[in-house]
Amino acid sequence: MSYNLTLAQNHAFDLARTLMVPVILFQTENEFGVMVSSEYDGDQDAIVHEYDPWCPAH
Repeated sequence: MSYNLTLAQNHAFDLARTLMVPVILFQTENEFGVMVSSEYDGDQDAIVHEYDPWCPAH
């Protein structure tokens, strides 16, 4: 978990590209977390962004 959004975004993007699977960046209270999309079963409103290594950047 990270308190810094920019740091969490960078780690999420790097993790997606390293594992070559979509990952979710989510927020819980004041912290941000990253996990593989297929394993995320939390609140959909907590998702900040999904990083998919197979889709071009927006």
